Amino acid sequence: MNAQLQPTGSAYFITKETEKAETRTLAVLVDNEPGVLARVIGLFSGRGYNIDSLTVSETEHERHLSRITIVTRGTPHVLEQIKHQLERIVPVHRVVDLTLTAHNRGQERPLERELAMVKVSGSGNSRVEALRLADAFRAQVIDANTEHFIFEITGRVSKIEQFIAIMKPLGLVEVCRTGVAAMNRGPEGM
Repeated sequence: MNAQLQPTGSAYFITKETEKAETRTLAVLVDNEPGVLARVIGLFSGRGYNIDSLTVSETEHERHLSRITIVTRGTPHVLEQIKHQLERIVPVHRVVDLTLTAHNRGQERPLERELAMVKVSGSGNSRVEALRLADAFRAQVIDANTEHFIFEITGRVSKIEQFIAIMKPLGLVEVCRTGVAAMNRGPEGM
């Protein structure tokens, strides 16, 4: 059996082959206390689930609540299992599948944004081209000297990916990304 196709103990391998994997964005409201993030991440790693993006921050200071935004991938069955298992963790108050909620409202996806800092090194024409392209992407120069630029860019994940790909041949040195922050449209909260 090919090593790439061998089961790894992950729930991905016990689902029907007819189900297609999809990407979902989950919002998890938790108590802001030590160990909560480790417990949530432990659920994913212990069951062989992958996390594509993870952001977390305290959002309600008075109530000491934090919001964890997780982008993960799996079949609908596996994603439903993930949601139910997250709901069983004691300091978790609420789990919302933002992608599914958006689909139920007739929207393609929730509003998703990411911030990235992109360092580009170069001189001459490549330096001028990097500045021109950064302007087209509405990236801001947050640090510069005669040898490099550091750009700050905010937008959809696809925009960030495209910007990084364009900067590679121009002298891309380093990329730092925040991960996805997401929210559904409409007047209702999570």
